[in-house]
Amino acid sequence: MSGIYIHIPFCKQSCHYCNFHFSTNTAYKEKLISCILKEIELQKNYLEGETLQSIYFGGGTPSLLNVNEIENILEAIQKNFKVLKNVEITLEANPDDLKKEKINQLAKTPVNRLSIGVQSFFDNDLIWMNRAHNASESLASIKMAQDAGFKNITIDLIYGIPGLTNDNWKKNLETSLSLNINHISSYALTVEPKTALHTFIEQGKYLNVNDEQSSEQFEILINTLEANNFEQYEISNFAKGKNYSIHNSNYWKNKKYLGIGPSAHSYNSNSRSWNVSSNQLYIKSIEANKINSETEVLTIQNRFNEYVMTGLRTMWGCNLNYIEKKFGIENRNKLNENAKSFFDRKLMTEKNGTLFLTKQGKLFADGISSELFL
Repeated sequence: MSGIYIHIPFCKQSCHYCNFHFSTNTAYKEKLISCILKEIELQKNYLEGETLQSIYFGGGTPSLLNVNEIENILEAIQKNFKVLKNVEITLEANPDDLKKEKINQLAKTPVNRLSIGVQSFFDNDLIWMNRAHNASESLASIKMAQDAGFKNITIDLIYGIPGLTNDNWKKNLETSLSLNINHISSYALTVEPKTALHTFIEQGKYLNVNDEQSSEQFEILINTLEANNFEQYEISNFAKGKNYSIHNSNYWKNKKYLGIGPSAHSYNSNSRSWNVSSNQLYIKSIEANKINSETEVLTIQNRFNEYVMTGLRTMWGCNLNYIEKKFGIENRNKLNENAKSFFDRKLMTEKNGTLFLTKQGKLFADGISSELFL
């Protein structure tokens, strides 16, 4: 089983913290959608006949697409790939795009999962981030989606925002829980180079992120959601009733996926490739029946490191027998040896031949993984 990711590189406005590829100029939208349809055909052999378990519209802001554009893309995928009958189809959406008419239209399409970019239920946070919606639109969009029949809804929340107190962070979580949704993705605010946020902090216009505050709010997140029967199945992802994201879970389980659109990434177990991050260059190459992309052939070291990094982020952990089978007994022993110091500090644990991060260890997931790399 594998998945397809469709990158829709358009936004109404630029969020200060975002470093994904997008454009606020939609003049080339129609032409770019046409090229996405063409790339789907050009890439039909990439997954080597594997059945699609998930289709994910990301961005950018995929909710800027109209229903006909979404259905045309899905029809092209059905025509060129084998697709599971009950395939998970996720559409990322901003609350301000989800008016009642749009939601009712989406409910009649094959889209069966909405990922709504709430980020915060406080207007001052949304203004600080330069989001295009307000808190009331977030609440309204979720309730209207539920009324329209969407049962599989996830929302995004951001913690560690300067000025977001622990009390207000708790209120964000309380509001989320009151909405009876079954999935929450929550991320620490990070300051990425070449973003507006990075510039504002350098200029002294914005306060920098406080790591201690982020850690406290991460712990509040884990404790609150666990107390309300959510499983932390990945560092930033929490599901109730085993409503895990199939698409994202497949990333962490090292399954194949194909990325379509400018800047989209693909992975086929042996190599990783990524399309050019330019709408105009993407259009130019696809119109010439070419894929403008770069490819990295993955070494054993690359694959080992990726497995350790992704495995430790999840509730499924890092299986030592799998490592021995794929990478050899020496690398299994090396991993075991390197992990001992984290066992001693109660940052990692081992159960039935699988390594896991403890709750405390999850605070240092990236650093621990890097220490265990070959």
